[in-house]
Amino acid sequence: MSLSTNKTYGRAAALGLVAGMRSMYAPAVLTHIYSRNTTEQLKNSPLQWLQTIPASKVFKVLAVAELVGDKMPSAPNRTAAPGLIGRIIAGGLCGAAVFKGENKNALIGGLIGGAMATASTFGCFMLRRQVVKNSRLPDPVIGACEDILTIAAGVTIVSKL
Repeated sequence: MSLSTNKTYGRAAALGLVAGMRSMYAPAVLTHIYSRNTTEQLKNSPLQWLQTIPASKVFKVLAVAELVGDKMPSAPNRTAAPGLIGRIIAGGLCGAAVFKGENKNALIGGLIGGAMATASTFGCFMLRRQVVKNSRLPDPVIGACEDILTIAAGVTIVSKL
């Protein structure tokens, strides 16, 4: 496997991991990158809309709304079906776009992104629950720490591309 292929797998997996933490933040990162650095491989494909400034702006607004909404007492459990499905779709979309953008099989990228989003959803949920229990800090405080980690991961992904 070439170094380029390893990077493609890593990018798809990293965005899937981020999608499992915050579903809208991963597409916000992806559309930010692709709207400023378009690739010929996504043009004339069903994923070409990910390269537009409007898509980037919409996902950024959704990501901010999710960060705020997660702190609300009425926020649903991320492992409940709607949230889990949304995270898997977001991770799969990002993984597929990364692979397609690098002229590789989008299906494989989608599976990697979706699988990582699934693992991250459950892993971060269990970790957050355990940290809240052991630290006795309020859940929103731990959620804010998770937000910082999510944002740092996104910034790292952007800076590496």
